[in-house]
Amino acid sequence: MIAKGLILLTRGWQLGPSKILPPSCRYQPSCSAYAITALQRYGAAKGGWLALKRICRCHPWGGQGPDPVP
Repeated sequence: MIAKGLILLTRGWQLGPSKILPPSCRYQPSCSAYAITALQRYGAAKGGWLALKRICRCHPWGGQGPDPVP
């Protein structure tokens, strides 16, 4: 139930602010797509933790390229 709410928030991000802002994600898939997959696969606790770690890695000095959900 909590995971579904977080997925809805993420989809809201994809349909709202993400459409207006220029693309800037350094990884494939994008951070929001990664978060949705992680939440679907692992649930709110572990999926949310994986998504948070991924978002924290997404900065100019971080990595880039393919980074699939484990």
